[in-house]
Amino acid sequence: MDQLNKQFDELLRSIKPVSREWEEKAWHRLKAQIRPRGSLGQLEIIAARLAAIKETLALDLRRKLIFTMAGDHGVASEGVSAYPQEVTAQMVYSFTQGWASINVLARHVRADVKVVDCGVAADLPAEWPILHRKLAKGTANMVNGPAMSREMAVRGLVLGAQLVQEAHSKDRYQLFGTGDMGIANTTPSTAIIAVLSGRPVAELTGLGTGIDTAGLARKIGVIEKALDVNRPNPKDPLDVLSKVGGFEIAALAGAVLGAAAVQAPIVCDGFIATAGALIACEIEPVAKEYLFASHRSHEIGHGAMVQRLGLRPILDLDMRLGEGTGSALAMGIVEASAKVLQEIKTFQEAGVTDAEG
Repeated sequence: MDQLNKQFDELLRSIKPVSREWEEKAWHRLKAQIRPRGSLGQLEIIAARLAAIKETLALDLRRKLIFTMAGDHGVASEGVSAYPQEVTAQMVYSFTQGWASINVLARHVRADVKVVDCGVAADLPAEWPILHRKLAKGTANMVNGPAMSREMAVRGLVLGAQLVQEAHSKDRYQLFGTGDMGIANTTPSTAIIAVLSGRPVAELTGLGTGIDTAGLARKIGVIEKALDVNRPNPKDPLDVLSKVGGFEIAALAGAVLGAAAVQAPIVCDGFIATAGALIACEIEPVAKEYLFASHRSHEIGHGAMVQRLGLRPILDLDMRLGEGTGSALAMGIVEASAKVLQEIKTFQEAGVTDAEG
């Protein structure tokens, strides 16, 4: 545990604020381009943020990677999902075959996908082309006590960070995305935002995979009971993660910290991935400077998450799938923003008269 804590502390110490100097250089160029000032709106804001992160105007984000973190949850036994738990492993298999939603959308934006078994409640075949990093076969049922130990929460965080750091250093990926797979994982995600925001569970709980009205009432009751039993401390994000989180949520949080540590932009997917991102930014607020919210999830609690993060989602398409699908689509916008900064000529470069002198 001492070595693990040392790794975690080193990770946090390696995260530094982005460069305001390079952000200003980016804005200087954006305002000098051959078009009306501010005419590309959010693309300009994203571009300036990217320059601040990478400390250059010569942005190259062609190497894109999405981590789809998979894990199961003991709370699934409480009937909070419309699907049985074995679907998690079945969907992981679908990812390996390339026929799932994330595969299609990632191919569209020329992003790679790596599926990570963080805690699927089944023995997945060693020959499956995934990253086998199982912490345990699913979390404990948070209704009866903590979902995991504090040590396991830290292990999940370190796992996610190391995955990003290795992909950046060894395979030269420059833009990362996060996604999830785990039956019942909207339940711990709702619990996380309920604790951190202090808002009533009923205001934040959605239908997840499509439960009915009775299922929604049951889900609200389960979350309320779990919070009453565990009493997670909102001022201690590790306590929140360990008591009501998931192994894949821990890894998703770690991925955000890992991206910040290597000065790489990272795009988080919807409700579950944003729960992970929220934990990361509660642990180390500077990590938010490297984070982009891919889309506004149709899940009811997501709005409270992005509001707490202070981020504007790039897309709003009524999506609520997960897997990294929102990340994939938003990556195209992020990469386009990088090209806006680099490739649009300035008035001086193009020999065009500037209306503003």
